[in-house]
Amino acid sequence: MFVYGLMGSPSRCCLRTPVGGLGSLKRVSAFPSSWKPKDKITIPSLERNYWFGSAQGCKKQQTHTIKCTMGASYGDTSNGSTDIFPRINVRDPYKRLGISREASEDEIQAARSFLVQKYAGHKPSLDAIESAHDKIIMQKFYERKNPKIDMKKKVREVHQSRVVQAVMSRFQTPSTKIIIKTSIAFVVLGALTVLFPTEEGPTLQVALSLIATIYFINERLKSKLRAFLYSAGAFIFSWLLGTFLMVSVIPPIPLIKGLRSFEVTTSLITYVLLWVSSTYLK
Repeated sequence: MFVYGLMGSPSRCCLRTPVGGLGSLKRVSAFPSSWKPKDKITIPSLERNYWFGSAQGCKKQQTHTIKCTMGASYGDTSNGSTDIFPRINVRDPYKRLGISREASEDEIQAARSFLVQKYAGHKPSLDAIESAHDKIIMQKFYERKNPKIDMKKKVREVHQSRVVQAVMSRFQTPSTKIIIKTSIAFVVLGALTVLFPTEEGPTLQVALSLIATIYFINERLKSKLRAFLYSAGAFIFSWLLGTFLMVSVIPPIPLIKGLRSFEVTTSLITYVLLWVSSTYLK
């Protein structure tokens, strides 16, 4: 049995046909001698024939169709399509990987592995995925090394603490009439302290502020003992806090001059705290 059919090589494709019977063969080139391979040439339908010799004649048997493709690489027959990462140009690394900013490291690694496996055949897609993964990992590392202080969270935690809740429970918002009356009284005391300083300091004005605090608290609570205790405690706390602020925090104020500028400024801070106590303390 002799088989004649299609033969392919990187430079030419030949057909062998029977010539002069079954005993001799002749090679016939399917392409001219001056032919140069193009990028891609396809022979859409070429039948491969088998000849069977016998005493009675030849029988022709047709087989399946062969497609011959020749590329610039001579013999590269892979024609499969490659998926392209659709978010390859997204700048945000979290959106590029399809995860949230609160994603854990396990979720980040899982997203990266899934995308790398899916788009493994496209190098630009892999580069985009790896770049986004590296940026997220570096950002997570920087955040662990330099943690940010969430001021809103800190304020909320302080406001929800038991100590602050206990202090806030001792205050309430009064009527507008009470707020205006106490504000006028302490503004007048502050103006007298600044405009008429004495060599002994604002002793009289400070004493008047204590009396005013007792009066306003007693007017609201209707209890002289509680008014006296609250006023005395508020006065001592206000004076100590004002002294600490003047020594450690607040610089000298140019508008307030004289030998008793320190006492005058401390008195003004005390007036503010006494106003809060006489107006909002319950």
